[in-house]
Amino acid sequence: MNEAQKGGCQRHPDVILHLPTKSDIDRNPLEFWLFAALCAGTPAKTCHRKWDSLLSADESVIGGLAGRYAVALFELTQELPAADQASVQNDVAALKAMIQDSDDLQKLVKSPLISADEQADALDAVLTKAGAHQLVRNFAALVVAKRRAFALADMASQFGALVAQARDEMVAHVTAAQDLSAAQIDALKGELNKAFGKNIIVESQTDASLLGGMIVKVGSRMIDGSLKTKLNSLKTALNG
Repeated sequence: MNEAQKGGCQRHPDVILHLPTKSDIDRNPLEFWLFAALCAGTPAKTCHRKWDSLLSADESVIGGLAGRYAVALFELTQELPAADQASVQNDVAALKAMIQDSDDLQKLVKSPLISADEQADALDAVLTKAGAHQLVRNFAALVVAKRRAFALADMASQFGALVAQARDEMVAHVTAAQDLSAAQIDALKGELNKAFGKNIIVESQTDASLLGGMIVKVGSRMIDGSLKTKLNSLKTALNG
């Protein structure tokens, strides 16, 4: 791929954009749009990134619409000072938790009856109150403007997977029938560390419909030890 053209930012003259060629834009309009729009809205001294890097994510870690947005945000985050990177990472994780833990926020981002302007104002108010980094606020606003707010939690989750990968870590998404104790999480983390040979970050949630046991997802692998699945398997065997 040829060297991208350099362009200035009207909102921030000190920002340098390394824009892709027309063929690159035609092939990857979503990444280009995010790249240009987020850089232009970020008060940083430079936003110096080769176009190729936006397409370099490990497909085993990220994928689909949410993954593409996560890659764009992750790459932009790498241009920030270490303290700001940590702030963005914490804020994205907090946004994910807020959406997952709040029925009102879930309705806000998922309801097709709520306008983009209403979503944008409400989300920005929440993020501002939480003291979120400007880049996170910009990202949320742009996602809402593209009517992709319903995928914000997934984008945040896949962003977290990219952060973990950069640290040579892996994220284990654990769904259990009931809340796991700290001791249970530590024991599970220890077993997963040995199995995968990496430091495992455990993110847990509960789902009473599993009846018992848990489901563990690490990357593209899934271990289903739920009682619900075992009962369904037994039922299938008996009916067969």
